[in-house]
Amino acid sequence: MGDRDTAFAEYFAARSSAMRGTAYLLCGDWHRAEDLVQTAFTKLYLAWHRVSRHEVLDAYLRQIIVRTFLDERRRGWWRREQLDDADPEQPAPIDAPENRLVMLQALAAVPPRQRAVLVLRYWEDLPVDEVAHLLRCSPGTVKSQAARGLDTLRGLLSPTYSGTERG
Repeated sequence: MGDRDTAFAEYFAARSSAMRGTAYLLCGDWHRAEDLVQTAFTKLYLAWHRVSRHEVLDAYLRQIIVRTFLDERRRGWWRREQLDDADPEQPAPIDAPENRLVMLQALAAVPPRQRAVLVLRYWEDLPVDEVAHLLRCSPGTVKSQAARGLDTLRGLLSPTYSGTERG
């Protein structure tokens, strides 16, 4: 194995699981997240010899994942599950594992662009300017998409989630 392949293999081993988590939050399906990460690492490998600044690899790979996710959503081959309007019989306790599932379902109900903003801003903890650069939009658009996405999530979560925000 050459130096190029060794460096790439080391980077893949170090970062693939973290990127898989980000991809999962974007698409809401572990198998789809695996596909997104695999596609992103394949694209990165093809450009590996042109990457000169290895300190920005995470941002570059994250950008590939988000753009691949958004591109595939535009093609319309994947259908999002629709949530029904039925209220649960009893709200689950705040720390119940079911809350994670409810949150993930609510996140899946947010439009893809807003979901990308929410994941990058609040899961990846990226600054507004970096999210704007990744999504090729203005910082104001990122702020408004984040606000809309949070409003949508609050509306979807209010019957089951007690309103306690974790940040």
